[in-house]
Amino acid sequence: QVQLVESGGGLVQPGGSLRLSCTASGRTFSSSAMGWFRQAPGKEREFVAAISWSGGITVYADSVKGRFTISRDNAKNTVNLQMNSLNLEDTAVYYCAAAPNKPSPQMARNFGAYDYWGQGTQVTVSS
Repeated sequence: QVQLVESGGGLVQPGGSLRLSCTASGRTFSSSAMGWFRQAPGKEREFVAAISWSGGITVYADSVKGRFTISRDNAKNTVNLQMNSLNLEDTAVYYCAAAPNKPSPQMARNFGAYDYWGQGTQVTVSS
């Protein structure tokens, strides 16, 4: 069992930055792949980024590649999402998710690969 709590969301101007954090409890965090997804009003939940259990493999959605960076600290049971050069299209609720079954990098893009989800944190990009 893994419990996930996101933090760090808020209101930011276009071009600004935010750092989201996800703190996990449970013994399986360090052996789980972790992902970030987001859902904007009226839209389906979409993949943002994922990181392997060791941190050695990361994958990104094309829309955030080069702007967002996912990282993890297994000693602190946290996974972070550094978001730079934010634009209006990044506005959404961001969710952290855990996949104890270690999906492949391609499978990690699918929300069905994840067994545990946080409650989400709102990110609003507005001038």
